[in-house]
Amino acid sequence: FTGLEWINVKEPLSIYKHLQGKIIILDFFTYCCINCMHILPDLKKLEQQFPVEDGLVVIGVHSAKFTNERITQNILSAVKRYEIKHAVVNDTKEAIWRALSVHCWPTLYVIGPSGEPLLFLQGEGHYDTLRLFISIAVAHYSDSRQLSRSKLDIISTENDGTVVKSDVRNRILNYPGKVVISGCGNLMAVADSANHRIIVADLKTGEILHEIGGPTPGLADGNFTKAKFFSPQGLAFLDSNILFIADTENHCIREIDLGVKEVKTIVGDGRQGRDYQGGKSGVQQQISSPWDLCIPEGSLKGKLCFIAMAGTHQIWAYFLEDTLLWKRTHKKGSCAAIVGSGREENRNNHYPMSAGLAQPSGLAYQPATGFLYVADSESSTIRQIDLESGRVIGLLGGAVDIRNLFAYGDTDGCGLDVKLQHPLGVAYCSQNEKIFVADTYNHKIKVVDPLKKTCKTFKINLEIKLNEPGGLYAHRDKIYIADTNNHCIRVLNVSDNSQTIVS
Repeated sequence: FTGLEWINVKEPLSIYKHLQGKIIILDFFTYCCINCMHILPDLKKLEQQFPVEDGLVVIGVHSAKFTNERITQNILSAVKRYEIKHAVVNDTKEAIWRALSVHCWPTLYVIGPSGEPLLFLQGEGHYDTLRLFISIAVAHYSDSRQLSRSKLDIISTENDGTVVKSDVRNRILNYPGKVVISGCGNLMAVADSANHRIIVADLKTGEILHEIGGPTPGLADGNFTKAKFFSPQGLAFLDSNILFIADTENHCIREIDLGVKEVKTIVGDGRQGRDYQGGKSGVQQQISSPWDLCIPEGSLKGKLCFIAMAGTHQIWAYFLEDTLLWKRTHKKGSCAAIVGSGREENRNNHYPMSAGLAQPSGLAYQPATGFLYVADSESSTIRQIDLESGRVIGLLGGAVDIRNLFAYGDTDGCGLDVKLQHPLGVAYCSQNEKIFVADTYNHKIKVVDPLKKTCKTFKINLEIKLNEPGGLYAHRDKIYIADTNNHCIRVLNVSDNSQTIVS
């Protein structure tokens, strides 16, 4: 395959020039896909157990779903964000994908030391099988003297490590995922995702009050110095002192107490859950890649925290009090699925657990109507949940076919005529009663009239274009934007369309 662009190597890799005598794992992925993200820790463990000198080489083959993901620079940003250290090739025209008859993400394709196919695995959750297979293959090919113990000297070691090591010396934030403002309007909290930390700042002065966690990933409770996070995303203030965190790659919900300066885990145990029902209490309930949080106002205020559970394609809730929700009573401290079957689809339904979500990534609540809005990124839709009945409604975007998760684009309009591209954030602005959407892969902010189901691009005069904005939060007449790939927080004034950068 010629003409392909590579990341983390000084020259394109060839099976017969560089990889002869190596066992190769080809990881077919697309960086939007939560299931693909779940593969990365498995591959990292295998690379640590079987380094290149022992005969194993991992190569990421990026075969894009979305148009935005075909651009090598955007893939490089994702490689940095997810700290991928192995070689990655941009299979922009799906040449490798088609040649090896790959049909879905993620797919793992194992090749032997002479270029022979050995194993083909689809989906996630195959670590034990893969580890056993690789250990047997390494032993077999070592005994038959077919395995090369040589290093790959062409792996890039520029910039104090590898190409993927981000240069953060001249900036505070590193791929911030989400931002939230406290109810009193005094504090701003930011998920500084690639620095694996939470930053809390004074909203008026911009002074950083707390840096919690970082710079390395981990899972640890305790004071602000000892606490550790792993690629945190969503945040929600319960009150001026208590802040909840969706600790995404730790598969946990964490609680930060700003008063006593302590962090504790309230849901999850650090292991990815494969439960689609839930109902257990606290750390006994395993969860999967929580991406955003929302604590509603009105009759449910203080009773629960909604969780966009991207890993199981559902909405879950952590219950702060004994709560009756849609004819079912949930005990205080429990965490359970409340919307979505777990099947990855764009299915609306009167019955919440029969609905299908593709990858819920952003949440917002509208107090006047009691609606919860969901940015469902993999279906490129905005969904609406009636919290009184549990009914799930398609507000805009997507297609009639519930299995069509490729109905994306960049088109303003009404209802199904609207086309978005992998939206990750949504916010309700009480100032104008509109919904704002982070249309992430179109690098735009869209404004939605929820009554008319209309959507149009919000015109902003920016010197620097938005770059994959991942989070939004509305406070009074301002929209706070986590401009992820520009490593900053922007503030838009909806009254005059002016904007400022606060970090």
